Amino acid sequence: MTHPMLAIPAALPAGSPWGAQTLAERASASQNLWVTAGYFLLAIVGVTVLLTLLGMVLIYVERKVAAHFQCRIGPKRVGPFGIFQTIADTLKLLFKEDFVPPQADQVLHILAPFLALLVPVVLLALIPYSPMTQIADLNIGILFVTAIGGFGVMGILIAGWSSNNKWSMIGAMRAGAQIISYEISATLALLVIVLFSGTMSLSGIVHSQSEGWWVWRGHAAGFTAFIIYLIASTAELNRTPFDIPEGESELTAGFHTEYSGLRFAFFFLAEFINMFTVSALTATLFLGGWMPFHVGDWAVLNGAMDAIPPGVWFLGKTSAVIFLIMWIRWTFPRLRVDQLMHLEWKVLLPIGIANLLIAAVLVLTNFYPFPH
Repeated sequence: MTHPMLAIPAALPAGSPWGAQTLAERASASQNLWVTAGYFLLAIVGVTVLLTLLGMVLIYVERKVAAHFQCRIGPKRVGPFGIFQTIADTLKLLFKEDFVPPQADQVLHILAPFLALLVPVVLLALIPYSPMTQIADLNIGILFVTAIGGFGVMGILIAGWSSNNKWSMIGAMRAGAQIISYEISATLALLVIVLFSGTMSLSGIVHSQSEGWWVWRGHAAGFTAFIIYLIASTAELNRTPFDIPEGESELTAGFHTEYSGLRFAFFFLAEFINMFTVSALTATLFLGGWMPFHVGDWAVLNGAMDAIPPGVWFLGKTSAVIFLIMWIRWTFPRLRVDQLMHLEWKVLLPIGIANLLIAAVLVLTNFYPFPH
């Protein structure tokens, strides 16, 4: 039997601040809170599964691409065609001993891998995968991408400093100098697209390419910006030929020399998620994103292109850029530090500034009908 003092009346006196309407609002707010918490938990689980699967797929593809470039077979023993090899490696890293150097900064040593993985995860939320699939469409999308992308170097710097290892520290300093330097050229290439499209919103940039992709519709300025962004973003990924922060021949493994187990897996995963993010941004900015390929007034061809779902177009373009980045890695040798800095400050940067000026002249003189 319910105690009379604990019973909630069906309706309280009129004018009471604890009336029936207030009780209903409280019940609704509590229900909405649980629903929001459920969605938040589901989003965390979904993102975790997506990143894990994406990383494993890209690692497998990288191994196969590298093997074929070098006339080898690649993974073939664990599962059909070796498709379960990355799963086996993931399980190995999960159960591997996680050793932290005694003299290392314990807190920062643990925090660094999470910072390195956080940046590409945040950027994934801004990319328009299709007309109806985009988590956040900011009107300052390009500015946000530039700001957050530059923050990614903090995880590397913290990893190198907190490890209390001179090789790790040298690798971190190399990464800091390299990423900050090439960020300038990447930003100059992005500004060309902002001039052409007249917006910093990523979805707006995709819509601005409805009459043609900027890689060829922007004339020589668009193609030059594409090449500069591809080179600069590859350098920011610390991939060959720009992998001097991890130089195995002189630094063992660079900034993550003292990492093992799950935390090393986080750095490994961050590299491949970063590669997907950079490829997706390249496809969005220069290759039309989810927009189909059209040729003038060719109605039959354009109709066939429109029949392909936008998501397929986006994944196809992103996959092509990923293959191109892998092709570069397994073709060119590693640059020296002086060669890497010479390429940025004496080659890419002057070309990028001149290209931005040319793009500004094209827009101001209305040399081509840009969407403003």
